[in-house]
This record gives sequence, structure tokens and C-alpha cells, in this order.
Amino acid sequence: MLGLLALATASFVSILTEALPAGLLPQISRDLDVSEAAAGQLVTIYAIASLIVAIPVTAMTQGFRRKPLLLAAIAGFAVGNVVTSISNDYALTLAARFCAGAGAGLLWALLPGYASRMAPANLRGRAIAIAMVGVSVAMSIGVPAGTFVSQAIGWRGVFGILSAFALALIAWIAFGAPDFPGLPVGKRMSVAQVFAIPGVRAVMMITFTFVLAHNILYTYIAPFVVPAGLGDRVDLVLLVFGLAALVGIWITGVLVDRWLRALILASGLIFAGAVLALGLAGSDPAVVLVSIAAWGIAFGGCATLFQTALAIAAGDGADVAQSLLVVTWNCAISGGGVIGGILLNRAGVASFPWTLLPLLIISLVVAARTTGFRSEPSVASGRRPS
Repeated sequence: MLGLLALATASFVSILTEALPAGLLPQISRDLDVSEAAAGQLVTIYAIASLIVAIPVTAMTQGFRRKPLLLAAIAGFAVGNVVTSISNDYALTLAARFCAGAGAGLLWALLPGYASRMAPANLRGRAIAIAMVGVSVAMSIGVPAGTFVSQAIGWRGVFGILSAFALALIAWIAFGAPDFPGLPVGKRMSVAQVFAIPGVRAVMMITFTFVLAHNILYTYIAPFVVPAGLGDRVDLVLLVFGLAALVGIWITGVLVDRWLRALILASGLIFAGAVLALGLAGSDPAVVLVSIAAWGIAFGGCATLFQTALAIAAGDGADVAQSLLVVTWNCAISGGGVIGGILLNRAGVASFPWTLLPLLIISLVVAARTTGFRSEPSVASGRRPS
């Protein structure tokens, strides 16, 4: 459990490092003497680095011992955040953010497999859920708290605190987490071999459509809730979503090892129901808040569900498969921003629910049919589904 909590802290630091600049753009832009749009590229460069690094580095390091790789990933956060906290040069700050993003790309490829190896086969879904709880805590509590604290100590002070977190985490993992060997030569798999495994492509498709639907709505939640009279209470809306997401990840952690398929289908159905309610009664504040709570519950455990399904489907190629998931997830985030922006400008927020519903229907249909989610017996026995 101590090792799993260390992984949860790593996921917390990673998400907070990625998302925090979005809440600090005015301060960063003034201090670095750039526009807010340019300051926003500190988030973009982080995601780009994760995309570039995840697949090749994971594929090349399959034979490496796991703990040194994990420590190297977290060292990327530490170095990136230290430089960010002291840099007065925009280009240097971008380079520091790239370093942190590279660490994130490696971390997210390693984390699910690392967590699952800490637990018996029949509890590996729960182990992944514990490791992933840092994501929901970072989004629901960490980002708002970091933005608030920055008012007292400045944005550099916040990144200094993140640096201290990363350094303490390195010591924690070095002395408190188990190490595992890499794969022997005969079991290492190329990206193409992993992608061809039955179930892997389906998991990628479901992840992409589900996360794309989420990010279209989440990225533009502020304008979306204006018709309901909640434009001045976006903080409340995000708090409701974040707390509900914590509930979702708790439910997932309790049930994932026995009801993986049912939870994935339930998440898709709950999200689709919430979207339908928003489409039919999006101007009613009570309906909006209840729907957003339902959406939060559905989304809270989805990372654990998809990563668990992928680990089961990929078998020995799990780490390489997770690197593919990192890229898929980040592409969905980017796509959500682009598609949502086009919809907002051309059709308005009323078009969002009717765009999200087809995406969620696709994810549900694929989830119901793919072997990658037909995994309850395999979780219990530790076998990969055929």
C-alpha cells in the first residue's frame, strides 16, 4: 500500500504540473513579459513532450528495471519545476516544461503496469485505481488550491512547492517502493506487435471517443453553463464535477476487479444519460448540476477502467500498450479543444450534447463487443483474454 500511495502521489504531481499553469496565466504572462496566449503554450508544450516521448522511450526501455525508470520520470518533473520556478526567460521556461512533459509521458506508460505488479492478479484493478486517485485529487482539489495559494506566494512559489513534492517523492519511491525487472528479450514486443493484439485497438477506440466527448464539454464548460445562469459559478460547477469524480474512482476501486465490463458500460451509459439531459434541459440549473455530478461519477474511474482493460488485453506488452494509451488520451484532449472551439464558434453550446452522444454511442457499442473488456474471469486468474 505504501508503494501504491507513492504512485498515487506521482500521478497527483504529474497532473498538477500539467494543469496548474492554466489557472496562473495572468501572473505568468506578466512575469515573463509575454501574452496570455503565449503563456498558455506552457501547457501545450507539456502535452507535446508527452506525445513525443511516450511510445519510443517505453519501447526502448522494456528491458530496464522499473524503479530506475520511474525515478527518472519523476526527476523530469523535479528538474522542470525547479527551472520553471526560477526562470525569467520564456524560451528556457518552455524547455523546462518540455522536460517535465517528457517525464509525464514515461510515467503514464509505466504507472499502470507498475501498480498492477504490486498486487495479486485478482486485485490489480484495485491497485491501478489507488495509483490513479491522484488524478482526481489534483483536478478537484490541487489545481484550485494551487491557484488560491499563488495569490499569497506567487506562481513561482507554487512551482517551488511542486519541486519539493517531486524531490520528496523521489526519496519515498527510492526507499519505500518495490523494484521489478524489465522484460527478458524473448518477451519484448514492438509497437506494431502490441497494436495487433486482439482487444488493444478496441480499447484505444473506446478511450479516444469517451475522452474526446469529455474534453469537448470540459474544455468549454464555462460558456456551456451560461444558459443555465451559472456563468458566474464555474467554480461551483467544477467543484461538483471534481467531488463526483472522487466518488467515481472510489466505486471503481471497489468493484473493478469483479465487474470491469459492467463498470465500463455503466460509465458510458451514465455519461450519455447526463449528456442527453443537458441537451434537453440545459437551461435549468438544477438539471445542469445533477447532470454534471453524474458526468463526474462516470468520468472519475474511466482512466482506471481503460488502463486495466488494456493491461489485461496486452499481457506482456502492457507497458508499450500504455504508451499508446498516453498518445491516444492526449490526442483526445487536443481534439476536444479544437472540435469544441469550432462548435462554439459556428453552432453554439447547444450543439455540444448532440455531438457528444454519437461519440458515446460508438464507445458503448465497441465496449459491448470487444474482447478487451471481456475480462472478469481473466482478472481473477491473471490470464489474458483470447
